[in-house]
Amino acid sequence: MLPTPARSGLSLLVGVKRCVDYAVKIRIRPDGKGVDTNVKNSMNPFDEIAVEEAVRLREKHKGDVSRIAAVSIGPAKAADVLRTALAMGADDAIHVEIPADTVIEPLGVSKILAAITKAEMEKGPDDEAWAWTMGKQAIDDDASQTGQMLAAHLDWPQATFASKLEFKGGFKKGEKVEVTREIDGGLATMETTLPFVLTTDLRLNEPRYASLPNIMKAKKKPLKKVTLKDLGLENEISPRLETLEVKEPPKRQGGIKVENVDELIAKLKESGRI
Repeated sequence: MLPTPARSGLSLLVGVKRCVDYAVKIRIRPDGKGVDTNVKNSMNPFDEIAVEEAVRLREKHKGDVSRIAAVSIGPAKAADVLRTALAMGADDAIHVEIPADTVIEPLGVSKILAAITKAEMEKGPDDEAWAWTMGKQAIDDDASQTGQMLAAHLDWPQATFASKLEFKGGFKKGEKVEVTREIDGGLATMETTLPFVLTTDLRLNEPRYASLPNIMKAKKKPLKKVTLKDLGLENEISPRLETLEVKEPPKRQGGIKVENVDELIAKLKESGRI
């Protein structure tokens, strides 16, 4: 275990997940039980936004954000997305390494992240403030559950689908934070206090590209590996769901051109649309 330096201020834990890259065309596996993951993988786009927001907070409030730690759960290859987070500006990373064929559902993920939080908090000073930030959902399962479940395990307030974040006071426990979220027909603004769990929406920011010098620096930043056994959770992350079948959506049918409105109405009636 790496020694944790003495610090004060806000420590940000940022969840990042390794997913099939958003630009890759998804292919169904031959067994019909999932998708082919032996393709290009990258950081979940919503988690990139979470990392960017953490780095921007430190740039805006110099001295108040003492640490940004990226956390990922996955096989050995998941270290790639942690190095990306380090290149974007995170200080250190924690990799919960699991076998490549292990499936962990959001409930299991939230238990792991809660255990990491408690372990990290024990090493810090009592007056240190903490917060989690992560994408509102992962683009592979679209569950949008981990942040909410993590908040429940930690008994922390949660602010989900954030499109704007503003610290109204300082960076100590109990200080107020204002979060704006997009809702149908407008915006909703809510107020919460530290510590809290934040999940990020698309319009919160635009993530930066990691520069080559920062990519090189990231190779020297601390990346700690832990196992489920280290966390005492090796028997508590069994999946509760079974995937029965994965199918591609039906292929789109070609359209037709009509000469006038009457013909359009007739065709819509034929197809049962009206």
